[in-house]
Amino acid sequence: MIAIAIHGGAGALPRRKMTPAASARYKAGLARALGAGYEVLKAGGKSLDAVCAAVVALEDSPLFNAGRGACYNSDEKHELDASVMDGATLRAGAVAAVSRIRNPVLAARAVMEKSRHVLLVGRGAERFARQQGLALVDESYFHTRSRLTALRKRIEGHHGTVGAVALDANGNLAAATSTGGYTGKLPGRVGDSPIIGAGNYADDACAVSGTGIGEAFIRGVLAYDVAARMHYRGESLPAAARAAMKKLAGLKADGGLIAVDRRGNIAMPFISEGMYRAAIDPRGRRTIAIY
Repeated sequence: MIAIAIHGGAGALPRRKMTPAASARYKAGLARALGAGYEVLKAGGKSLDAVCAAVVALEDSPLFNAGRGACYNSDEKHELDASVMDGATLRAGAVAAVSRIRNPVLAARAVMEKSRHVLLVGRGAERFARQQGLALVDESYFHTRSRLTALRKRIEGHHGTVGAVALDANGNLAAATSTGGYTGKLPGRVGDSPIIGAGNYADDACAVSGTGIGEAFIRGVLAYDVAARMHYRGESLPAAARAAMKKLAGLKADGGLIAVDRRGNIAMPFISEGMYRAAIDPRGRRTIAIY
């Protein structure tokens, strides 16, 4: 049994502004990332490999707010965050406030597998990534005209994240999340994406990746909250995911999450106008949607 779900952020364009051409581009980007992860699972690969493959595809696309398409902070710079977690072992790795790592999710995995730490930040994380042979790029690589225009026009609240969760044929779960934060954030701001239990979590019950107002996900420990409800209250994945969204609403924030449990059940709730999302369930049924 295998299953995978991905998201490209809950900061979707308002429906009235989404043209058919733009919708097609976003859905094609989601489909590519979904396929990258699913092919790993179909070949008998590990859930950790699948979520990293999917997130790398999203980071490499200028359409989504991670990697290549990351938002600018108030200094017109990029500071990227990412994390991964292996549900079978509870190992986790993360990087935050990095500006030169092409694929932060791969740096997060390197932290997990090649160091004794969980979270590295800034220049230290970049130095470590270089030592591990990961691709570093000039900061201009992350430049996109649309994101810079959003900052200079003071388009507030543009946010988004990318993520993936997967169940592999051995019954193991994994989650990965990556983000550029939100437009106009203060330099040095770190959101929920690299915080284990806030925007990313996986154990033997479920794998969760969140997207939305990161400060609320941190305060609500929302990714872990889904797993905790399943462990301690015996709630189903859909019920636990809905409860997390209710908690998010109570924190006066918007967003969404994707999650998969060890039986292959998938949940993708959100309380924003839209959430770029896609999934393939254990029966091979494919979903790609925005609103």
